[in-house]
This record gives sequence, structure tokens and C-alpha cells, in this order.
Amino acid sequence: MSTELVDPVRLARISAEPLSVDTVLAAVTDPGCGGIGLFVGTVRDIDPVSIGLSTDRDPIGAEDRVVALQYTCHPSAEQTLAEICREVAGRHQVRHVAVEHRIGDLGVGDLAVVVATSAVHRGPALEACRDLIDTVKEQVPIWKEQIWDNGSSQWSGAQ
Repeated sequence: MSTELVDPVRLARISAEPLSVDTVLAAVTDPGCGGIGLFVGTVRDIDPVSIGLSTDRDPIGAEDRVVALQYTCHPSAEQTLAEICREVAGRHQVRHVAVEHRIGDLGVGDLAVVVATSAVHRGPALEACRDLIDTVKEQVPIWKEQIWDNGSSQWSGAQ
């Protein structure tokens, strides 16, 4: 019986190229896993917080629309991303985790982040997926500049 530890991190990448859900999904696919948690974050045309609405309301009728995002990151972002993947995998009964986050210029509808986890059962996979995206958003040094249709912009992001 092998006691070799297997790294659960299959993919932890910051990319200037368009993201692929298929690539991230393939990274966590395992015949021994019956559950995969998947989150795909896309660029939306509104920012409820910036216009004074709580995040649980849909700001229909908001006057200013986001037309683009510009993501930048610290040089340590990819290393931090991998460390977070390992930490989250350790908190949940998952076999594999994968995250890919985009940097550069993105338009409305573009994929900004793709997160996937796999486990023997769906519960741990889904819990780990949520934990992973929440922790990535809180701790990875990635910043975004939101650009609105009125020409204004605003920076936000982790750390």
C-alpha cells in the first residue's frame, strides 16, 4: 500500500488568455469522484455595491452600466492561489481542486474566474467549491478596475 501524498491542486493559474470551463473541469475529473463542484464567474454589467444596493437585490433600472473590467495582480498571486487551494482541500474531503483567474481587459460576459473541486460525494465538492471561491476573492492579491458607460471607473479587490 502506497503512503505517497498526492497534491490535490490540479490547476492554480492566473492567465491573460481567455479561460476555459472545459480545461478546469478536466483538471478535477476523476473516475473515483461522484461529485464535482463548479463555479464560473463572469463579468456583469452592473455593480450593486457601487450604486448603493445590497448584493442580494437586482438593480434593475440602474443608470450606469459596467462595460469592461481591467484585472491586475501582484506577482505573488499565483503562488497565493495554489496555497489557498491546498488549504481549502485540507478543510474538505475533496480529491482535487482547480482554479483559473483571468487578468487583463475583459468585457461583459467574459469569464473572470473558474473554480472546480471533486470529491467522492457531491456535498464535500460543493462545500469546498464555495469555500474556495470565497477565499480566493478575499485573499488573492487581484484587483479590478470597473469601467462604466459614463466614462468613470473605480478600483476594488482583495488586499
